[in-house]
Amino acid sequence: MIFIVVKFKVKPEWCERWIDLTRDFTEATRREPGNLWFDWSRSVEDPTEFVLVEAFQDDAAGDHVNSDHFAQAMRDMPQALVETPRIISEQIASSGWGEMGELKIE
Repeated sequence: MIFIVVKFKVKPEWCERWIDLTRDFTEATRREPGNLWFDWSRSVEDPTEFVLVEAFQDDAAGDHVNSDHFAQAMRDMPQALVETPRIISEQIASSGWGEMGELKIE
């Protein structure tokens, strides 16, 4: 799978509107056939930082970045950002989430 984590530094005046700004993009991406997950979080230490954790089947990431909703998001997001987002994008040998070995709930 392709596993991606992106950190977005949002302008303070956009923090409460960020999820609304990205809602159409998020919903359309989640409907893509090869999308495994597309989940937003907000930093507990920096309220202006949003983190996107996403995963795609190996052959689906290209379709994602070439989609109309991806292109629209790339036009919509810059107005709300302080800087270029930071990304980690790796192909990994996994098909999804596994249980944490160090902490088991019986």
